[in-house]
Amino acid sequence: MAVTFSDLHTESGLKTLEEFLSGKTYVSGDQLTKDDIKVYGFVSEKPGSSFPSAAKWYDVVSSHLAASFPGKAQGVKFAGQGAPAEAAPAKAAVAADDDDDDLDLFGDETEEDKKAAEEREAAKKTTKKKESGKSSVLLDVKPWDDETDMKKLEEAVRSIQMEGLLWGASKLVPVGYGIKKLQIMMTIVDDLVSVDSLIEEHLTVEPCNEYIQSCDIVAFNKI
Repeated sequence: MAVTFSDLHTESGLKTLEEFLSGKTYVSGDQLTKDDIKVYGFVSEKPGSSFPSAAKWYDVVSSHLAASFPGKAQGVKFAGQGAPAEAAPAKAAVAADDDDDDLDLFGDETEEDKKAAEEREAAKKTTKKKESGKSSVLLDVKPWDDETDMKKLEEAVRSIQMEGLLWGASKLVPVGYGIKKLQIMMTIVDDLVSVDSLIEEHLTVEPCNEYIQSCDIVAFNKI
């Protein structure tokens, strides 16, 4: 704020507020901030018709507090002293440079409030986990040559187990010169499994690379 407000329970103080709010909705710009709440706490009651801008601002702040904090909007506190918004005595100025980090607008948080907040947070995490997407992936797994034991190759592939990975149906497909490749389906949870990492860090390194020469993604579909 660029103006210091004091004695907002007096006509002269309200006149200063009225002049400052002329043409404005809020004290500090185009949205409600902590400055509005501070000034609101020093106004003992809704300004009369002689102060239309201040009265309109008072109604807007009151409605916001009532909607955001039902049942608590009348408990504005300053410097640890409770002051009902409808009869708050103005004993101090609210200055432009005032940044009161200890401002307690609505009283101390109760155990019920804390429990409710924890339950909401847990619900958000559960919902996020449920909404995690899945994908169906068809993978080509190629052996080194026609002498590679394809049964052991498939066993090596399926030996890779991790959260969010489920191996599905498979078949051997001829590629020429007596060589066959393994085509295998898998279902993955997108947030938990990276196909590129699965190939580079598991399927084409020891011990799997004894049988596997390379892997290619044939199809990748969101479920």
